[in-house]
Amino acid sequence: MHVKKGDTVKVISGKDKGKQGVVLEAFPKKSRVLVEGVNVVKKHAKPSQDNPQGGILTQEALIHSSNVMPIDPKSGEPTRVGFSEKDGNKVRIAKKSGESLDK
Repeated sequence: MHVKKGDTVKVISGKDKGKQGVVLEAFPKKSRVLVEGVNVVKKHAKPSQDNPQGGILTQEALIHSSNVMPIDPKSGEPTRVGFSEKDGNKVRIAKKSGESLDK
């Protein structure tokens, strides 16, 4: 998958198009990611031990990974991802600037 946990991404399609956020969690088998502040939904919760009050909670929902693009560290714009080999390891690079996306 072209994005990982901790990446800053921009949403390129859907109801939250244009928003930016950090990937909180990635689910490669489902091709979905959880992005901070994107695809916020309301969930009705019954009272429980953890939440004795119950009520309506707001939380982020999963978004398909094809709807997000990583932000280029050099220019700050969305970029496609390329792969390169560096010191025997496979690293992700930004196509726009050639900068490494992996820390």
